[in-house]
Amino acid sequence: MSEILYVIALSLGSLIVIFILTKLMGYRQMSQMSMFDYIIGITIGSIAAEMSTSLDENFTQPLVAMIVYAVVSIALAYGCSASIRFRRVVEGKPLVLLSNGELYRENLKCAKIDVSEFLEQCRVNGYFDVSKIETAVLEGNGKISFLPKSTERPLTPADINLMPQQDFLVANVILDGRVLSENLRHTGNDEKWLHNQIKAQGAKQIEDILLATCDSNNKLTVFLRENKKKQKDVLI
Repeated sequence: MSEILYVIALSLGSLIVIFILTKLMGYRQMSQMSMFDYIIGITIGSIAAEMSTSLDENFTQPLVAMIVYAVVSIALAYGCSASIRFRRVVEGKPLVLLSNGELYRENLKCAKIDVSEFLEQCRVNGYFDVSKIETAVLEGNGKISFLPKSTERPLTPADINLMPQQDFLVANVILDGRVLSENLRHTGNDEKWLHNQIKAQGAKQIEDILLATCDSNNKLTVFLRENKKKQKDVLI
């Protein structure tokens, strides 16, 4: 029983350490990972797993190893921001795979991507006809960016000389039956205004609302709770 409790304590401790180290290393670990980010991320995860099951009470060594890897990641991030050459060595540089109707075979070979895999990535990104792509670039994080030909891209308001009003983020003022006071103040309104607005939309009290948002025009959108558990299936 004591060993089980010890493993639980170490597991929780390793999770806390990983959370703190990830915060220090930055959110790039979760979004746009370079090769070194990937290596460091999986290594820290492996060390944390070993640390959580270390029954010989010698958990300081894996803890120090995790910190060392985190420090290396932070140092690499600072080095990449300070030097373009260093960034290209660590993260690599973008490779043009397709441009102006020409596939660059050597760049495909350098990226370890064959033509079939390239076509698959085109289809995943919505391009079933390669001739509609002007440029395809392999980014340092392994993703391919596509620039469609001007005749194939969606029409924009600027193309027909329209100037639509700029959209802004909406503020969540009620979430799961609770008023988010700071967000409400940010919209320039108070709870009295909020209560009047929700009553006008058929809600009797705050607890009846699952979500309420307020846009830049002071328009409140309310999503009520369902009294009964309700599911909606996808029609196939």
